[in-house]
Amino acid sequence: MSGSVSGPASPCSSPCPPARPVPAFPPLRVGRGGDRLRRALRRRRRGVAAGLAVAAAALAVGGTQAPASRAAPPEVRTSPGAAAPAPERMVSAPVRIADAATVRLLRPGDRVDVVAAERDGPPRVVAAGARVAEVPAADPGVGDAGALVVLSVPRDTARTLVGAGATTRLAVTLC
Repeated sequence: MSGSVSGPASPCSSPCPPARPVPAFPPLRVGRGGDRLRRALRRRRRGVAAGLAVAAAALAVGGTQAPASRAAPPEVRTSPGAAAPAPERMVSAPVRIADAATVRLLRPGDRVDVVAAERDGPPRVVAAGARVAEVPAADPGVGDAGALVVLSVPRDTARTLVGAGATTRLAVTLC
């Protein structure tokens, strides 16, 4: 083993360039692992915001499916040669309904038939297809005297409702 044994090379032999100081530089961040969570949360917030915007636009354009009782009134059909009927002026008519529990079921926009229950005769429909305009809060001092509901009806029907409410007990049925 008398040949040349290779040992550690000398730190600087003649072909090496002279040593220079290494300049200061910021640390390298490979893959940006610390920002992954922040970016994921930002994307999730954007996704939720986009979903809410789409849902709001869909509700604004199409609305939701309304139950049959909250639908618009049926069209008035006339014969082809007849003139279109003049629109009736609607008024608000407060009506006291005998059954307060029934009134709690009503919501603004519902369509109801108001029925007068007379003692000596069969019940009669006083207002057909009246739109519920408002359901005021229950008055605690009234007791068992029923509950108030405000209906949007033509002026003539309002007069009939007021007259019937003064003499008989009124009930409603959802249309």
